[in-house]
Amino acid sequence: QVQLVESGGGLVQAGGSLRLSCAASGFIFSISTMAWYRQAPGKQRELVASIAGGGTANYADDSVKGRFTISRDNAKNTVFLQMNSLKADDTAVYFCNADALRVGDRRPTWGQGTQVTVSS
Repeated sequence: QVQLVESGGGLVQAGGSLRLSCAASGFIFSISTMAWYRQAPGKQRELVASIAGGGTANYADDSVKGRFTISRDNAKNTVFLQMNSLKADDTAVYFCNADALRVGDRRPTWGQGTQVTVSS
């Protein structure tokens, strides 16, 4: 079945870095658009960044441009989010998302989320 498993979250001081990973299985990863979303307490889930199968990346918010980098390794079916210069406002649960493509099927899929806490 289609599955996404995130890892790499944790507690970090402001100014620090974290690298999130999302291991995917059950669909054609190399042609599926992948994305990272986040949801802070009391707020709606929001798009952070997305990356197409060929590697073209887009960042949804100016607040993360220049600090966050989304990338993917199609050979390992994994997408990453490198987060540098972290701020307290980056504290949230981060979710991996796939526009999962299979033969004759396409479905949005979510991981379970990983907590990122930035202490100021």
